[in-house]
Amino acid sequence: MTSYLIFIVTTAGIYGLLTLSLNLIWGSAGMVNLGLVGFFAVGAYASALLTTMGGLPIWAGLLGSIVIGAAVGVLATSATLRLRGDYLAITTLGFAEVVRLVALNERWLTNGSDGVPGIPRPFFAELGSQNFPIFYLLLVLAILAVTFLGMRRLDTAPFGRVLKAIREDEELAGFAGKRVVRFKMIAFAISAALAGLAGGLYGHFQSYISPDHFQPLLTIYIFLAVTAGGVGRPFGGVAGAFVVIAFLEGTRFLAELIPGISLAQAASVREMMVGLALVLVLQFRPQGILPEKRMTAPHIKTAEVKT
Repeated sequence: MTSYLIFIVTTAGIYGLLTLSLNLIWGSAGMVNLGLVGFFAVGAYASALLTTMGGLPIWAGLLGSIVIGAAVGVLATSATLRLRGDYLAITTLGFAEVVRLVALNERWLTNGSDGVPGIPRPFFAELGSQNFPIFYLLLVLAILAVTFLGMRRLDTAPFGRVLKAIREDEELAGFAGKRVVRFKMIAFAISAALAGLAGGLYGHFQSYISPDHFQPLLTIYIFLAVTAGGVGRPFGGVAGAFVVIAFLEGTRFLAELIPGISLAQAASVREMMVGLALVLVLQFRPQGILPEKRMTAPHIKTAEVKT
């Protein structure tokens, strides 16, 4: 039971990094990124290949997942940042599917559907199979805490305020002299870098990755986490990640209690529960558990002009 709890909390921590990634690009800048799982996969494969085929140390692999994730994010979005709303969402969704198909078919690089096995785990030989999960849990939580503090600082910095101005009215932000495309590009690069880091941590945690690990449903989970926690608020997204993981694991047991259904049907029931939960959150609590604190302009009293 303890090992199971350590596993789900570690997974929640990795999901927390993904919520910070999505919260920056969607909650702060207002850009819908349905290709989050694609950047997650890029980071996972980057770190896995650098440490297995390239023979680099794990820290270099994780650094590579950040750099390559950011670079791919810039390349993937350089031609799409002028798109808005549904068009941007569809484009990023297509990007995620392209990444999955490349991982599935380019066997010379990714080993195709067989995946990449033997991804090294940090200090696994020294710690052993009993102590490694605890160490990795603490490592993930430490990285999540540092990243959260950085994103909260960024959220209240002038850069974060410009992103929120772009979210509210892109044209007005441009009229105010802000380079909208440049700010969007930087935000997308940071978001992709965080998703890449989460992917790298996931790969070294699992020690094996394959295209099946990066299904579009993962993006829905992260959207549910950010929506439930509070769009536009970093702490809300992180809290939502832990709530969603608890909900997903709870539905696993609930689905198994339904009599007369197979394991495949139980998995379908879980997905239905996730979809229903997203609909209910959007219907009854669209602002999330911890809604964003919006600053209001001070009321200025104007003096009466006497004639």
